[in-house]
Amino acid sequence: MTDLTTQEAIVLERPGKITLTNVSIPKISDPNEVIIQIKATGICGSDIHYYTHGRIANYVVESPMVLGHESSGIVALIGENVKTLKVGDRVALEPGIPDRFSPEMKEGRYNLDPNLKFAATPPFDGTLTKYYKTMKDFVYKLPDDVSFEEGALIEPLSVAIHANKLAKIKFGARCVVFGAGPIGLLAGKVASVFGAADVVFVDLLENKLERARQFGATHIVNSGDLPHGVTVDSVIKKAIGKKGADVVFECSGAEPCVRAGIEVCKAGGTIVQVGMGQEEIQFPISIIPTKELTFQGCFRYCQGDYNDSIELVSSRKLSLKPLITHRYSFKDAVEAFEETSHHPLNNIKTIIEGPE
Repeated sequence: MTDLTTQEAIVLERPGKITLTNVSIPKISDPNEVIIQIKATGICGSDIHYYTHGRIANYVVESPMVLGHESSGIVALIGENVKTLKVGDRVALEPGIPDRFSPEMKEGRYNLDPNLKFAATPPFDGTLTKYYKTMKDFVYKLPDDVSFEEGALIEPLSVAIHANKLAKIKFGARCVVFGAGPIGLLAGKVASVFGAADVVFVDLLENKLERARQFGATHIVNSGDLPHGVTVDSVIKKAIGKKGADVVFECSGAEPCVRAGIEVCKAGGTIVQVGMGQEEIQFPISIIPTKELTFQGCFRYCQGDYNDSIELVSSRKLSLKPLITHRYSFKDAVEAFEETSHHPLNNIKTIIEGPE
């Protein structure tokens, strides 16, 4: 650490405007705190949504906010109570800090704590700075064979791990994934690692579906390129059997995908709703009780998910590297956000390196 009091950060000034701005370097104020020198950060869809729209649901950007929450780095400074980490450790950051005394924390579901402080979710600043301060128990050591880029992507992988745990994936399961973005790709791959026999990916974009072949796809369906009169659910059932899917991961938030997921899920099956789309949609609710479907929401990740994600990557049962389509230096981060938002069809995951 230096004597400097300010550092550069990637700041969302208002919707449509991101700047490279000086902000204060954090200082240890709690003996359980850790300051991390950030080495790699992934651009998440939520970052782009805040950039383009200024809000997600009830989270509204009302003042300048540092972006970024998918990050890894090196421990730069520790509080006096920190015994499990040392300066120089390579780490991944879990970006949400709950209220230690909340009922949700005590139940092991701290991701549902309404007072959780999540990086780059208004009003809390994110990780796209040189130094970022967090709490010791939300910092995870990275094995030597896990790169900083992979460490940054432990965050979206943890969402996929959480979704699969909620789905209670069993060996031989038939799964369908709607939406072949980063979360969808990882959800499908984790299902495959957990023992799924069939993993069908559904998307409108051929380049994303081609990438799905590297993430456990046994079948791919381009929902925008079906013959007239042919439905998505009929194509899926032809591939995996007329009973349908044991588990559906809905990772798009799009109304047609939610509807198709309900149709294709077998009686007694489970739909895990990961994607967030419009606040209100229409779907055939009567099918849910008559087929006794479990409609399960999934929000971020929780206890054990980060450790499991790191183990999965370190064991090489899953590779995160094929997710990465673009890389930018920290000084070019504004360009990275502009490119990602203006040309989303060409992008799976962008990594911002540094800053140095």
